[in-house]
Amino acid sequence: MLSETRPPVPPLQFRRHSSSHESKNLNSLSSSLLPAFGTVVDEGYLQLKKYVIAPYDRRYRWWQTFLVVLVIYSAWASPFELAFRKVATGSLMPVDLVVDAFFAIDIVINFFVAYLDKSTYLLVDDHKKIALRYVRKLWLPMDIASTLPFPLLYRIFTGRMHYGEIFGFLNMLRLWRLRRVSELFTRLEKDTRFSYFWTRYCKLICVTLFAVHSAGCFYYWLAIHHQSSKNTWIGTEVQDFEQKSIWVGYTYSMYWSLVTLSTVGYGDLHAVNTAEKIFNMFYMLFNIGLTAYLIGNMTNLIVHSAARTFAMRDAINEILQYASKSRLPEILREQMLAHMQLKFKTAELKQEEVLGDLPKAIRSSIAQHLFRRTVENVYLFNGVSDDLIIQLVSEMKAEYFPPKVDIILQNEIPTDFYILVSGAVDMLTYKNGMEQFLSILGSADMAGDIGVIFNIPQPFTVRTRRLSQVIRISHHDFKQLVQPHNEDGKKIISNFIQNLGGLKKEVLQEIPYLTELLGDMTTEHTAPNERNENREQLSNQENQNALGAQETSKTVSSTFPIRVIVHGHPPNENAMKDDMMGKLINLPESVEDLFRLAEKKFGKRGSTILMADGSEVEELSALRENDHLFIF
Repeated sequence: MLSETRPPVPPLQFRRHSSSHESKNLNSLSSSLLPAFGTVVDEGYLQLKKYVIAPYDRRYRWWQTFLVVLVIYSAWASPFELAFRKVATGSLMPVDLVVDAFFAIDIVINFFVAYLDKSTYLLVDDHKKIALRYVRKLWLPMDIASTLPFPLLYRIFTGRMHYGEIFGFLNMLRLWRLRRVSELFTRLEKDTRFSYFWTRYCKLICVTLFAVHSAGCFYYWLAIHHQSSKNTWIGTEVQDFEQKSIWVGYTYSMYWSLVTLSTVGYGDLHAVNTAEKIFNMFYMLFNIGLTAYLIGNMTNLIVHSAARTFAMRDAINEILQYASKSRLPEILREQMLAHMQLKFKTAELKQEEVLGDLPKAIRSSIAQHLFRRTVENVYLFNGVSDDLIIQLVSEMKAEYFPPKVDIILQNEIPTDFYILVSGAVDMLTYKNGMEQFLSILGSADMAGDIGVIFNIPQPFTVRTRRLSQVIRISHHDFKQLVQPHNEDGKKIISNFIQNLGGLKKEVLQEIPYLTELLGDMTTEHTAPNERNENREQLSNQENQNALGAQETSKTVSSTFPIRVIVHGHPPNENAMKDDMMGKLINLPESVEDLFRLAEKKFGKRGSTILMADGSEVEELSALRENDHLFIF
């Protein structure tokens, strides 16, 4: 069994094998041809058995497409030859024989085409199984019946031509081939190289034309076989229509069929005898279903193409109603509308929608391709390692902002900082209720970094000048990524301090407690180096290694210090005032520094540090972000 079934060829590898690297487009491949989960694929699975054709071989696909062209001819010729039997044994007979010969060849080819086992999702390339499957199905007898040239066979065995109507109806078996057209349209609808709208539209046109053609031919056949040619729908308009040209009769038939299908009903061609009236009734009932099918499909296509427009208009109307009810100022209303319009215009560029279903590795690779160069040009990351750059870019999110929209508001909590990819933004501040312009930021500039690094409310408002694209990363993600990279953390702080020195005087004046913040950061940043020098003087190598490991952890935390909340009293004392008395600080490097800082904050020096549960703190390295410390 294992030798008779093979995992289907993965699309890319199979196309390389069968088409000699000529085509690598995966769009035309069926999504059903996939190996089952857990299938072990070895290197020999690419080779099917000798004289076995893979169903998605490029050459076999071209053969199937060629047969579809012949099917279109058969769909036109079969009803036409039924109505106009002269052509069936005349000019069209050689063409029919050639077409039948091609389909006879296809019957032979089908005995050598591997098939997909629906239970195991493996390609079966065993000749016996392929033949048994084809014979047992309905396909073989119907393929043979639709291919045999019955008039020619009758002439060979009897020696004379037969013009009976039975052969006209036997030729209608060729319509069995129409399943190939349906399969072609199904494949094209899934092929992204072709427009779904136009593919579906062509399918509806083909269905309509075939219905019109078939009904007209059969209606002409009823007139030909009526006892009195004058008592027919066409005999009342055309005298001796049987003696007229074939194309005269075909034109009248198509005219009647199309007028009836479109429910126009001029009345110039109408049913006369009982048979015609019965046929008309069934044809009009069929037209009701066909018209509903056509209208439903066209409506679905049009609505689908305009769905985004409808959604945008609904969203804009909701915004206008909300702004009106809330009495929002005009400037806010314009910002909301601009943001909503930009959202719909750039929806196809949004990473969340486009990349949401892709694996993380692919998303990361795309982010590196799009934004890595910009991030490397940012001052804060000058000189940092490639590993950290790759990790940062992978966690960044891209956004668009329309003109005159606030990205950051002054005094808001610093949750993210932004890197400008394209566009321009203004850095503003408010003094005495007046808006004051400070500077312009362009591509590869950062916004919000001061608030994030210092962990203070954002000192500036950042507003877009024109359509701008930014990438952002949260303070939490940034800190988590940088902490394992000790040297990179030092470099980032160094870059940040150096950049502050190059800012305009007006900008520096707007940063509260700048001198104190820089002093604390410098002290925290340089203290570990002094301790390292002292530790190098220790004689015990084991203790020196242990202290070195502890120092690495402290250095990282000093680069991006842990924030804790300190209280100047024991736990559970003055519980009602805890929230008011607590002070949020950056955790210093030593216990002595913590006591000194607590004395500065609360006006009294403590000697004990307890956690909220009453446990005593002996090492600061055991503390975590936002822990509550009680110093007394």
